[in-house]
Amino acid sequence: MLEFRTQGFNGYAVKYSPFFDSRIAVASAANFGLVGNGRLYILGLTAQGIVAEKWFDTQDSLYDLAWSESHENQCVAAAGDGSIKLFDVSLDQFPVQSWQEHKREVFAVHWNLVAKDTFCSSSWDGTVKIWSPTRTDSLLTLPTHSCTYSASFSPHSPSLLSSVSSDSHLRLFDLRTPSSASNHLTASIPLHTQPISSKPQPNVPFQHIPPSEALTHDWNKYRPEFIAAAGVDRLIRVFDIRNPAQGPVAVLPGHEYAVRKIAWSPHLSDVLLSASYDMTCRVWSDGSALGVDGGQQQQQRLADLQRGGDPMASGGGRELGRMGRHTEFVMGVDWCLFGAEGWCASVGWDERLLVWDVRTVMG
Repeated sequence: MLEFRTQGFNGYAVKYSPFFDSRIAVASAANFGLVGNGRLYILGLTAQGIVAEKWFDTQDSLYDLAWSESHENQCVAAAGDGSIKLFDVSLDQFPVQSWQEHKREVFAVHWNLVAKDTFCSSSWDGTVKIWSPTRTDSLLTLPTHSCTYSASFSPHSPSLLSSVSSDSHLRLFDLRTPSSASNHLTASIPLHTQPISSKPQPNVPFQHIPPSEALTHDWNKYRPEFIAAAGVDRLIRVFDIRNPAQGPVAVLPGHEYAVRKIAWSPHLSDVLLSASYDMTCRVWSDGSALGVDGGQQQQQRLADLQRGGDPMASGGGRELGRMGRHTEFVMGVDWCLFGAEGWCASVGWDERLLVWDVRTVMG
């Protein structure tokens, strides 16, 4: 395990470069992001450990970042003053572009992995915006009417994007549809629904699920129809967007506090990584690799309940392992795209970046 100290700045997000296996960026904020400056770290993995190649200071906290998919030296950062800044790591001090359209904190940015020429942002002002790094104004604004913590393009289509918000809904937008009154919205999926394998059954307690704020979500890299989402209620849910009315196809309980970030593995279709306010990072399987059908899931759920298992668990998924080396809230995680599968990075409010191999914690 490698470690780097972000002295005086609390980590909010971490991303591996899609071009270099030895480059990592960290978005951070002074005073836990409540007030003060932000700092974008550009870090290098070397034989001597993790070294700071460069950093950029900002006037307000930085909450998220995304590497450009078309320019190896550029990354975009989301700031607490509502601005979005594009940095070029080959230059010094100042961003090469800055946008100021959001009215509240920008909490997420994500680059289009397919078209590679646009990125999206989401804000507490209840909007998702789409941008081009070559334009001074946003290309499109998608209203969500709710504080939106996370937005992401599909890794399988340049026209599909999604968001999760404080109203406990996962929204899907298809930019190929007419804008009309729906503003490209094609689905709004309530996260607080019963999973498909936990409809009322004899001897199985029915769980009422109240709405709660959704903080994070991610598209599966191998199965285009599957999205995982998580948030304040501590549960990770996996949805099949082909049939959103059926509820989650898998529910993964285990975290003791809110789940702040989730990321599907770029190597394995059923594995995801999570970061939580309970100061742990956990590795999960959603159960899809087992190939069990609904009936088998129900039988397995009954057996788990008889053994004292969590009544919220569903879909055959399970925790594979956890890493508990952080000493404060864990805010961000990301997988390395290169080399042996399993390497990842995590950042937290303990002013530390940890680079580690998930295989060392898997049972």
